[in-house]
Amino acid sequence: MTASEGGDVFLKAGMKSKKRFVSRLWLKMVVCLLGGGASLWIPAAATAASPGRIVSLAPNLTEILYDLGVENRIAAVTDYCDYPPGARTKPKIGGFANPSLEAIVSLRPDWVVMTEDGNPRVLERRLRTLGIRTYIFKARRIKDLPQEIRTMGRILGVGTAADRRADWIETRIRRIGEGTHPASRRRFRKAIFIVQPTPLIAAGKGTTIDDAFTILGIDNIAAAGKISYPKYSLEEIIRLGPDALFFGRGRGMEERAKPLIERLSTLDAVRSGRVFFVGEAIYRLGPRIATGLEEMAACLDAR
Repeated sequence: MTASEGGDVFLKAGMKSKKRFVSRLWLKMVVCLLGGGASLWIPAAATAASPGRIVSLAPNLTEILYDLGVENRIAAVTDYCDYPPGARTKPKIGGFANPSLEAIVSLRPDWVVMTEDGNPRVLERRLRTLGIRTYIFKARRIKDLPQEIRTMGRILGVGTAADRRADWIETRIRRIGEGTHPASRRRFRKAIFIVQPTPLIAAGKGTTIDDAFTILGIDNIAAAGKISYPKYSLEEIIRLGPDALFFGRGRGMEERAKPLIERLSTLDAVRSGRVFFVGEAIYRLGPRIATGLEEMAACLDAR
């Protein structure tokens, strides 16, 4: 008997109770043996229904859930989910990289939404083995965000809202890109976004920051690195001579960055005041990404 035949037997109306029981038992065994394909074997009617309880394992996913209007269904979030402000009052299940399996299971969620970029894959496998449905958010680039929101919305039963919000995000990003005029930003040919001052680590290729620079018409000097977050020496930054320096704002970054900025005082970017601190919206791949792009653009246009 194939998997699809098993599902047909399971769903076929009018069968005797004994056959129905055997078919259901067989189906559960198949799900367990496949180890990670549980969501494939849930009847279509069940996946179409709006889930009652959702656990979010990443800050950007929590923001998306709020943006889709399902905040009342959120059963728990991570310790790092701090936006919107209401997310701070939600029950917590631990960190982004080390959420508590026991805490998640105790909440009896209908869905656990996770990100491919950061959450442990072993956790997903264990959740599915326990019969808990998971959705893996796979977008890592700005261009992939709208479609991933649409997919996630359909899975969670809010496809119409997701389509509307994804269209809105796409429109804003496109308009920001269309409003980029390199001629008006001749002083900004190249820039760097420093995510950590000590050791000095920058956002390189394959990151949302790199995408942001591309959309804004600026070369990201860290994109030449071989990894997404390359490490640099002070001498390398001076040699590369970025026209602007960007840092993330908050969590004491302004104070932590001061010694580095002082050591980079020979750069024209520092002497001319082209050192900018921007909010976390630009590196959280969620509904505020366009706001982050607009903030970076405003920094460049103001100088």
